Amino acid sequence: QVQLAESGGGLVQPGESLTLSCGVSGIVSAANAAGWYRQPPGNQRELVAAIRTGGRTNYADSVKGRFTISRDNGWKTVYLQMNSLKPEDTGDYYCTLGTFMGADYYPNTGWGPGTQVTVSS
Repeated sequence: QVQLAESGGGLVQPGESLTLSCGVSGIVSAANAAGWYRQPPGNQRELVAAIRTGGRTNYADSVKGRFTISRDNGWKTVYLQMNSLKPEDTGDYYCTLGTFMGADYYPNTGWGPGTQVTVSS
């Protein structure tokens, strides 16, 4: 069973950067994609970035050009580099492993505890 542990969140001012990390434990031999989700306060969880084997990435329009998803070769750590943060980036961030079907990413793991990001002046 795969377990996920997100870290790296915090309180930052608009325009600043954060790097989130997701530690993956358990058997991940079947993983071929990973994603980061964001859940703003009072809103539903949304996919913000995903990466597949080979390095191809997808981003939500709201974070394109500011966020970068990456991973290590063994799918043991997934990163989310977040630059030029805005107040609307505030939320709890979660990672998953999953797969792509066509252009769409589907998680196939449970959820970790998440890490909180607050962007405020």
